[in-house]
Amino acid sequence: MSTPTNPAVPTPRRAEFRSFERLRVRWAEIDAQHIVFNGHYLTYIDTAVGAYWRALALPYAQTMAALGGDLFVRKATLEYLDAARYDEQLDVGVRCERVGNSSLTLRCAVFRAEQCLVHAEMVYVFAHAQERRPLPVPAALRELLLGFERGESMVTVRQGDWAALGEDARAIRQAVFVQEQGIPAEMEWDSADAACLHAVAYNRLGRPLGTGRLLEHVPGVAKIGRMAVAASLRGSRVGRELLEALMRSARERGDREVLLHAQLSAEGFYARAGFQRRGPVFEEAGIAHVEMVRAL
Repeated sequence: MSTPTNPAVPTPRRAEFRSFERLRVRWAEIDAQHIVFNGHYLTYIDTAVGAYWRALALPYAQTMAALGGDLFVRKATLEYLDAARYDEQLDVGVRCERVGNSSLTLRCAVFRAEQCLVHAEMVYVFAHAQERRPLPVPAALRELLLGFERGESMVTVRQGDWAALGEDARAIRQAVFVQEQGIPAEMEWDSADAACLHAVAYNRLGRPLGTGRLLEHVPGVAKIGRMAVAASLRGSRVGRELLEALMRSARERGDREVLLHAQLSAEGFYARAGFQRRGPVFEEAGIAHVEMVRAL
């Protein structure tokens, strides 16, 4: 099924979007016509808007609290061009089209390969979280949104010693390793922190999002460790930015190889960055790990 398009609203193209969320149509989303029920596209879009905030390197709840407001949907307009079916893979794109005084407009589109099936205009109002009265969109958020759409990087990685970065690195590692993964605190902190190079990734609002450290394993071989990213930002580029920064530093000091101990759940992430597994699975702090290496 296809429907006439509104000539005033051009059909979006994939190339217009930087942020996508990939979804697969589930059986429960199909209606009596054996196509996706129309209301589910709003859920698809809302899921993709969450991915958009990750692409901006913004943990949503903490960011809105820091900005002193929240975003509320004022209007949602959808245009249906064709239908998705069970088990099809969809890519949902989101871009910021306009930032007004107290509102912002997101253009969203659901694609099957290159074909746009549904597109939407979502208007949000920035308002007081409790009183719901409109507030001006903060200048920092406005510039961040426009910067992302200009193609700018959303993350900055700073490197330095424990004295410079330890406070932020400690907070991230405490949240990820000690609180989330249950690693005993006495196993998390060691003497290497005082001597190695640390990296911390920050978003454009100055919030620390992830950390890692670089040590010398043996002459010419670097070791990356304590890689951690805040839970709400996993799946964005924060971890990759940290890893690349640490590998750059190892290369610049003359190392020929880098190794790390990857948790099995993170093996795919490191494999995509060019690391290869070496040796059997082993336990470290009660968690299954594997050694991975990569030439520099």
